[in-house]
Amino acid sequence: MSQSLAPAVAAGGAPLPRSRRLLRAVAVGACLPYLALKTAWVAGSHVGVPAGSVLLDHPTETAVANVLTILMDGAVIVLALLLTRPWGRGVPAWLLAAPMWVATGLLAPIMAGYPLQLLVRAFGGQSPAGTATGADEPFLHAWVFAVVYTGFIVQGLALGSLFVLYARDRWGRLWRGRMWDLSAGTTGTAQRVVAVAAAVLALFPLALRALWACGGTAGLSAGVVAGRGSDFHVLESLYVVFLLAAVGGGLLLAFRRTPALPVRVPLVLAGVGSGAVACWGGWMAAAALLSPGDPADRPTGLMLLAYAGQMIVGLLVATVGARFLVARSVLGARSAGAVKSPVT
Repeated sequence: MSQSLAPAVAAGGAPLPRSRRLLRAVAVGACLPYLALKTAWVAGSHVGVPAGSVLLDHPTETAVANVLTILMDGAVIVLALLLTRPWGRGVPAWLLAAPMWVATGLLAPIMAGYPLQLLVRAFGGQSPAGTATGADEPFLHAWVFAVVYTGFIVQGLALGSLFVLYARDRWGRLWRGRMWDLSAGTTGTAQRVVAVAAAVLALFPLALRALWACGGTAGLSAGVVAGRGSDFHVLESLYVVFLLAAVGGGLLLAFRRTPALPVRVPLVLAGVGSGAVACWGGWMAAAALLSPGDPADRPTGLMLLAYAGQMIVGLLVATVGARFLVARSVLGARSAGAVKSPVT
């Protein structure tokens, strides 16, 4: 079943502009260093991995994780092609929106966090244990982080630009205008209940993340406490920001208390915020449960609850945003006499 978000451009439209071809090439090219590095590790190479790295202690688990991340980064290439090839214009909305939401959620904290971490370090921030500059047995050499995270940032910028251009052509009408332009049918009681539930559930992970960002240690494992540095505090602060963005965007969409606000603002807040907290909450929870690791480094119960809580919050807010878009699409299409049913 797919939503009837009909494309605004024909499948046989004008040739792809040069700017989009360039963005596609940049997105694909930015994936190659990461894919090459991960493939080398799967093949048995230790390039970029110090002799004392914990990665060498669990080769099977590390190989599985490397294969998984190769597939994930390979999906970026597929998305770049989908957003720029004629066959991509007919892809069902959900089949494109779901992986783009995941990609946005995983890349956004890196795109914001890595430059901030470098900036904080430049002004005297403390390097964390487990890096080439902060521990006797680093996790990876410093150049690996530079190559990988720079590649992620370029991927995010290029892929995000392609998606905005694609979405503007196909669904641009859904976020045009201001909140006062919305009809009553775009939100309902169920959306308000879900948005409020997300806001309430967010209080727990939000309080813990804010506490950890400010230097508190309650609920943290001994290994995390020992390995904290400025990078840790930057990331915890960012999770607070993304949680607030997700909850704020969901409430704005559900209650429409700011009539002069452009529709795109709460949609961006809800989309990026929900993706970041849901995807990274799920990723950290899965990594904690599957990684053998030192018992001192394993997450505590409170840490796992924070991860699970923010994952649930992100999914709830994403539901509010998705329902809003589908409702606006259906109402707009009905008013134009274009469709008879909300689904096909």
